[in-house]
Amino acid sequence: MTTTSPPPTRPGPVPAAEATGLNKRYPGVRALADVDFRIEPGEVRALLGRNGAGKSTLIRLLSGVEIPDSGEVLIGGEVLGHGGVRRAAELGAATVHQELSLVPEMTVAENLFLGEWPRRGPAGVDYARMRQEAAEVLAELDVRVDPEDTVGSLPLAEQQLVEIARAVRRRPRLLILDEPTSALAAGEARTVLEAVGRISAAGVAVVYVSHRLDEIRQVARSVTVVRDGSVVATVDVQEATTAQIVALMLGEAAREQEPFAPRTVDRSREPLLSVRGLTLAPKLEGVDLDLYAGEVLGIGGLLGSGRSELLRSIAGFEPAAERTVAFEGRPVARPTAAAMKRLGVGMTPEDRKGEGIVPLLGVGENMTMSWFAGVSGRAGLSPRRAGEAGAELVRRLAVKTPGLDTPIVNLSGGNQQKAVIGRWLHARSRVLLLDEPTRGVDVEAKQQIYRLIRSLADEGAAVVFVSGELEELPLVCDRVLTLQHGRFTREFLAPDITLDDIMAATMAVEV
Repeated sequence: MTTTSPPPTRPGPVPAAEATGLNKRYPGVRALADVDFRIEPGEVRALLGRNGAGKSTLIRLLSGVEIPDSGEVLIGGEVLGHGGVRRAAELGAATVHQELSLVPEMTVAENLFLGEWPRRGPAGVDYARMRQEAAEVLAELDVRVDPEDTVGSLPLAEQQLVEIARAVRRRPRLLILDEPTSALAAGEARTVLEAVGRISAAGVAVVYVSHRLDEIRQVARSVTVVRDGSVVATVDVQEATTAQIVALMLGEAAREQEPFAPRTVDRSREPLLSVRGLTLAPKLEGVDLDLYAGEVLGIGGLLGSGRSELLRSIAGFEPAAERTVAFEGRPVARPTAAAMKRLGVGMTPEDRKGEGIVPLLGVGENMTMSWFAGVSGRAGLSPRRAGEAGAELVRRLAVKTPGLDTPIVNLSGGNQQKAVIGRWLHARSRVLLLDEPTRGVDVEAKQQIYRLIRSLADEGAAVVFVSGELEELPLVCDRVLTLQHGRFTREFLAPDITLDDIMAATMAVEV
């Protein structure tokens, strides 16, 4: 495996972009430490690293969104300095972020020229010129959409191509693509990869951020691996094996925490919950899943692999095209959200603030709202019973709050998350679907949530644990299934669950 930068695809007298000695610190965190980075015109360089490794910070500095504490960024040989996004754009840097920034109600042409519409007279827009130039840019990338189509009417893959075309229209020398295919199925992603090939062939340097090694091998010659705020190596992506790249990403830090003691889960009996043939295009295709009482099942998959859609469909929030569900061996005729809740299936959503909590309601109300019948008497809702139930949940989950009436928005992220889980304990849920339950919480709160999950399984609950931080799965889970391109690909059982195996399985090239 070569660990030096490979020869550039299109050598030139001046690098498309260069960074030397970059350092960036946030309160309590050193995000980048003495980072050097260089990319040549026409080169596609993949950027790879675990969550929190420093990838996002590096691309924010390259694109002028943030300023380094020390070090220097050059675009086309010119110093970026403190000029910000405007200066970076003037020098030829363009960034396509993970979240689309298109206006769905506007046409493709209007989106391509958003904020820069060609003028016709002192107060008019030259629509004919705008449509013509939009058509030319789309043709360069072989994007076969009509400039007059509204963006909202296009499939997601074509919207992503429009976003890239908008950046290309400005004729950048450096194009940064941040997870451009994370929301796309494998077939849709190919159209984006083909467009990236055309862009680089025109001499544009492309920084390609992705966790999908199969894509990286198709589109890039080299990959720079970032770990703990430092560049650890730049390797030839065709020479390096998946195991070698995973080892560069992980180092030794991920092995510091010890998993919980393994235990035996009886999988010879009837599953508590069984799902067959779950299809939710384009994310999931023919997924089968058995979940047993007393186990913590982890789902390992990259962003966009269908993890959240799987949980939402099981909970009844996403109506699948095809799906057969059984609970304790009995078929569920109509697995709606209400029906699954009655059976004892509860779900904590990925977006805790947007979907998990009611911000201005008290902690007690947030935890008991899942089952008002349990805190009601003959005259309706009983404040006394609600208070007793809320207090017991606060005690059991060790929720730190001044009182039950404290608006839940005033609590820390970890305590909000424990309260959201407590809501489903109050509803006496026997199956808990936890989507990113430790996102945005501190280390102490994570450990508390881990212990809570294990204790719930010890009491007989079945827990599905989804986390983008794959290193959490070996610590907490009795079994892990890896999800790739809409299907489960591997199964790992404790005590033989390792981060190396999970990452290799989620990133591996399909065969």
